[in-house]
Amino acid sequence: MPAIDLAQVRSQVSIEQVLTLLGFIPSRRNGHWLRGPCPVHRSPDPHSRDLWVDLLTHRYRCFKCHSAGRQLDLWAAANGLPVHAAAEDLCRRLAIPVPWLSSHRPTRTRK
Repeated sequence: MPAIDLAQVRSQVSIEQVLTLLGFIPSRRNGHWLRGPCPVHRSPDPHSRDLWVDLLTHRYRCFKCHSAGRQLDLWAAANGLPVHAAAEDLCRRLAIPVPWLSSHRPTRTRK
């Protein structure tokens, strides 16, 4: 499996883009910090403030399920994917080229 330049994905994708794709609606905003329901454990209360997001550092943390990390980690955790697959999926959904590290793009097999 060809490798993906994860640092490049992180520099091209903001945590705001990830939150938008996840349908996140903050219940509280204070400057560049957001609080709201966690998309990882799918907080049932729309007014929940379990999830904390820092828009400047692209970091998040849930105080209930303890999921934490950056934007790519959030996408992976919320969709139950490994980071490599999450990076590829996120690039596809945002219509940006996947930054492959190998000289060849992967070939797809037809079924």
